[in-house]
Amino acid sequence: MSASDTPDRIGDLPKIGRPATRALAAAGLTSLADVAAAGSARLLALHGVGPRAIRILSEELEARGMEWGEGEPA
Repeated sequence: MSASDTPDRIGDLPKIGRPATRALAAAGLTSLADVAAAGSARLLALHGVGPRAIRILSEELEARGMEWGEGEPA
């Protein structure tokens, strides 16, 4: 998938930038529930996912009454 082929969003995930979106898609994480279950530490280990994407995802999780997976900060 080239950069120009990468959608701005996948599933119900918020807009987090194309590199992070590509990384999540490649890891098979296509929903907010997938992301929450994976945890922020796993996401940060993916090339393309940085602190900004984690902050946006954290805010979206909180807005929907969701939390990071077990062992992760809420």
